[in-house]
Amino acid sequence: MSELRYIRLGFGDESVEYQEAWQEQRRVHAARFADEIPDTCLLLEHPPVYTAGRRTADSERPLDGTPVVDVDRGGKITWHGPGQLVGYPILKLPRPVDVVAHVRRLEEALIRTAAEFGLETSRIEGRSGVWVLGDPVHERPALGGLSLDFDPRVADEEFDARLNGPEYAPSNAGQRREDRKLAAIGIRVAKGVTMHGFSFNVNPDNTWFDRIVPCGIRDAGVTSLAYELGREITIADVVPVVERHLRDVLEHAEPKPREVERATEAGHTSEAEAGREAEAGRTSEAARMSEAGRTSEAGAGREVEHVTV
Repeated sequence: MSELRYIRLGFGDESVEYQEAWQEQRRVHAARFADEIPDTCLLLEHPPVYTAGRRTADSERPLDGTPVVDVDRGGKITWHGPGQLVGYPILKLPRPVDVVAHVRRLEEALIRTAAEFGLETSRIEGRSGVWVLGDPVHERPALGGLSLDFDPRVADEEFDARLNGPEYAPSNAGQRREDRKLAAIGIRVAKGVTMHGFSFNVNPDNTWFDRIVPCGIRDAGVTSLAYELGREITIADVVPVVERHLRDVLEHAEPKPREVERATEAGHTSEAEAGREAEAGRTSEAARMSEAGRTSEAGAGREVEHVTV
């Protein structure tokens, strides 16, 4: 890939309002599509804000009516705020874009970042992002005195963890020794150029996640680098490490177009037909991503794809 430049938009007292950052993404995206600038990654913190991807259900939003910004990325609802490093890599990739491969590269850079601080993380099949794996189910403490072979969060469709005390809160997943998400990823690809990106929990107040169903996942939670390591870590500590690993992964990558089978009665397809094929029959890996809510639009020179948080 081409050289990657970074723009540090603002942290701490200079954190950037979500709508302002979204507008800056659009501006940089247009410039990158026109080849006026190189691949660019915006790094920043946001003031507290909930954002919802296209697949967010009403039942996953805050119960108290807290405002939510609906955005044009894939995936579901999440939170951004102080103590969380947000990155928006705006990259031009070969078309049709292999979205899953792009997500895997972002995950790899964040896994390496966590490892440099001494935290082992992983991927979970069917769930994008970077995770701290929990203990085997039979070794975890019981929830509310119940055996974990009956978890009401997944066994009872009417159960709402947000109304049932802190033992079910996403922010307490570490105490329950469950799988817990350290970094979330949600992207959009338009005209072969990526938008949105990742959020990496460094030292936020994770109770903000307790008002929602983070990423629509009811049987896991969230965590942070500082919590897992049991020591204070700041955004300033993490930014240069993330920059180094992102650059190493992205600049050494050789992105290839997504493979699309082209078979019609006439023995060929149009670009629009290829887009429909891509939407109906993506790679088997993408099909396994239960969170993935990607869509494709082809025709009139436009290709848009979304993948989850």
